[in-house]
Amino acid sequence: MIIKILGLCAAVSISLFGAIDKHKLDNLKIDAMVVKDLKTKHVLYSKEGDKNLKPASLTKVMTALLAINSGKMNHVVTITREMTKVEPTIAGYKRGDQIVLSDLVKAAMIQSDNDAAKAIAIAVGGDEENFVKMMNKQAKRIGMNHTHFENPCGYDDKDHYSTPNDLMKLTEYAIKNRKFNEISKLNNYTYYSQNTHKKFWAYTHNRLLNRYEYAVGIKTGYTSKAGACLIARAKKDGKDCVIVMMHSKEDRWKTAKNIFEQVLNS
Repeated sequence: MIIKILGLCAAVSISLFGAIDKHKLDNLKIDAMVVKDLKTKHVLYSKEGDKNLKPASLTKVMTALLAINSGKMNHVVTITREMTKVEPTIAGYKRGDQIVLSDLVKAAMIQSDNDAAKAIAIAVGGDEENFVKMMNKQAKRIGMNHTHFENPCGYDDKDHYSTPNDLMKLTEYAIKNRKFNEISKLNNYTYYSQNTHKKFWAYTHNRLLNRYEYAVGIKTGYTSKAGACLIARAKKDGKDCVIVMMHSKEDRWKTAKNIFEQVLNS
C-alpha cells in the first residue's frame, strides 16, 4: 500500500514538474525567476527565489493596488508640479490637469507612466513619503518579508528591493481583485483631462498581450540597474500560470511564452 502511495506521489510530481525544462532555464541569463501553477499552488521552477533585486516598475503593482483599495477610484486628482517631476516614462500631464484616479491607475499599469504613479501616491497617501509607508505596511501584511519600497514608481535605490518569491506573493494577492485583473490585461487605453479635455493615450509595453493569446497580464519593468523584469500570467483550459522574472538578459517575451507553452500544454 505504501509503495502504491509513493508511486502515485511520484506520478503526480512528474505530471506537475515534468513539463518544465529546468536545465534549459538554469542556463538562461536571468538572475532570478519563479514559475508557479496557481491551480495546484505548486512552484514549478525556482532560481534564486529569495534573492534581493531591484524590481523596477513591477513596483507599480503595489502602487495600483493601494489606489484600487483606497475607495477613491472615482476621485478627480489635480496634477501638481511635484507630480510632474519624474522621468523617463511619462503621460505628459501639466500642472492643473484634472485626472480621475482610475485613469491614473491604468496609465501607471499599462504604460508604466511615472507621473501617474507619483500622482497616485500623493493623492492616496497625502504625500509620497506617507504612501511609501503604506506600501511597506501592506507588503508586510501579505508576507513580503524580503521587500522594501522607497518610491511608488520603481526607481533604482539601494533601499528599494524585492525578490521573486515576494513578488509572487504580491501577484497572488493582487489577482484576487477583479478591478486589478481588468486593468492589468489591457493593451491600451484612452482617457481625458476632466477640465481641459486633453486626450491621453496609454500603450502597453507587455508584448505578450499583443502576441500570445493566453496572456492575461500583469506588469513589465526595466531600469539600467534592474534590467528587464516581468510578471506574466497566462490561462488556458483551467490552467493558470504565473512567472516572475528579474534582471533578465534574455528575450523575456520569448522565454515567458516558451514556459507557458510547456505548462499550459502539459
